Amino acid sequence: MKRETEQRDGDRLLATLAALSNPHRLRIVAALAAGGRNYVSQLAREIGISRPLLHLHLQKLEEAGLVVSQMELSADGKALNFFDVTPFDVALTPAAIAAAAPTLTINPEK
Repeated sequence: MKRETEQRDGDRLLATLAALSNPHRLRIVAALAAGGRNYVSQLAREIGISRPLLHLHLQKLEEAGLVVSQMELSADGKALNFFDVTPFDVALTPAAIAAAAPTLTINPEK
């Protein structure tokens, strides 16, 4: 996926809305926003979903630029993948959509 600075406004808006269109992903963002960065196993327990399912949703959120990850080693040598929510603000108004639509490069017909 393109970096956020390279993406056009319409494509970025579409990616953000698609990433947030799932209740699990909304819960993930909410948990990270409320509790701060967290590692996958703990986050999966808090949200109540399996780690593989959490990974799938975290990947979608990361592709949209809404979360970031960082691999770290724990004191006992285990690799822990920590995730944190990135600051974002989505203005969803008719005017914002009208401004973003002409910049879309994603063609649903193809």
